[in-house]
Amino acid sequence: MPELPEVETTVAGIKPYLIDTMIERLVIRQPQLRWPVTQGIEDTAKGLKIENVSRRAKYILISLTTGSFLIHLGMSGSLRLITNTDLLKKHDHIQMHLSNGHVLTFHDPRRFGCWLWSKYDHALLEKLGPEPLSSNFSGEYLWNKARKRKAPVKSFIMDSRIVVGVGNIYANEALFESGIKPQRRAGKISFKRYEVLAENIKVILSSAIEQGGTTLRDFTNSKGEPGYFEQSLSVYGRAGKACVKCNQPLKEIRLAQRSSVFCRSCQS
Repeated sequence: MPELPEVETTVAGIKPYLIDTMIERLVIRQPQLRWPVTQGIEDTAKGLKIENVSRRAKYILISLTTGSFLIHLGMSGSLRLITNTDLLKKHDHIQMHLSNGHVLTFHDPRRFGCWLWSKYDHALLEKLGPEPLSSNFSGEYLWNKARKRKAPVKSFIMDSRIVVGVGNIYANEALFESGIKPQRRAGKISFKRYEVLAENIKVILSSAIEQGGTTLRDFTNSKGEPGYFEQSLSVYGRAGKACVKCNQPLKEIRLAQRSSVFCRSCQS
């Protein structure tokens, strides 16, 4: 699934081509995504000017003069820019034709993504926690939120109501760098260790963004290029392999039906 760095990379790639352009037409080839594409969205968007492109959590917001598109890439989605519609692929479900000659294309083989229209703040965004790269996110914030919580710390930092965008890959990596076992109770972790964890979340996500995200299955950026952070992964996807710090074999367990890989020697 595209996570925060992949979504941020996508936004950075498409934004220069969308700002201040007009939508000439919107073509919906497949409206049945995770949630049905908002009815009448083609007529609503036609002729409107794009004022901004941004990210909130894993959602992409394309802001127009009278509202916003709310886009989620789901499990396998991507956005890319083309200038020749002969290059359309089988699972290219939506095309936004722009006045500058580009076509923003939404590709989603599994159809777990979404493309919705909202005039105001959307309900999907109302209960989201702070952005992990913002000043509102810190070790003190995590420690306060974790008091008396019995959930595993990995599930805790992956809860979008606590902090957005810390998906499975980056949760594994941040906990490893912080020396914290993923199954430890969130409420049993000290203030100082949460300070270290918060800082590592920021560093790892920033590094992943710089490297264009992580390509594990089918993520590519807006130009169809893969991300390269996979080459920097210390634990995710490396179960049974040697720990990069102590050379002991890494262990894999399941937490909330997600793979969790850690070092029994380096993490406690």
